[in-house]
Amino acid sequence: MVKWNKENFIKTVKTNCFGHTTNVIVDLVNFSEDTADNLQWGKGENCGTMTYKCKSEDYGLVPLFNITTNGKIKFHINHMRDRVEAKEIIKDYQIKLEANFLMDFDSELYPSDLSHKIEDLFNIKTEVDHFQDTIAGISARLKQ
Repeated sequence: MVKWNKENFIKTVKTNCFGHTTNVIVDLVNFSEDTADNLQWGKGENCGTMTYKCKSEDYGLVPLFNITTNGKIKFHINHMRDRVEAKEIIKDYQIKLEANFLMDFDSELYPSDLSHKIEDLFNIKTEVDHFQDTIAGISARLKQ
């Protein structure tokens, strides 16, 4: 049985996280609710998760990122590398993540999907907007 939903998730985030991180997470939850083909809420006892999934005819439901109630985000780029054969879509996702967060997501330097503190990645609203544009663009490409 699913423990988490939007209401519980946001309530817990407001308790666990600082104001800026809470605002970013609420923005991402609202964006995800509006645009994800499938929004999966976790079942954990201590920490809630929300996973954004895109439905692709070729690859089924593909998770693109998840966020947690303790203020972390994970980009599922390596999971996509294993599952999605259209390497140009993965390369596009990688380039956009690298440009937005000034981090290297190369498969050799980033061999597994890691959780990152939201407060370290999103400093201004524009970064949230760029990330949302990235997810919308990758979703559109996966559906082609």
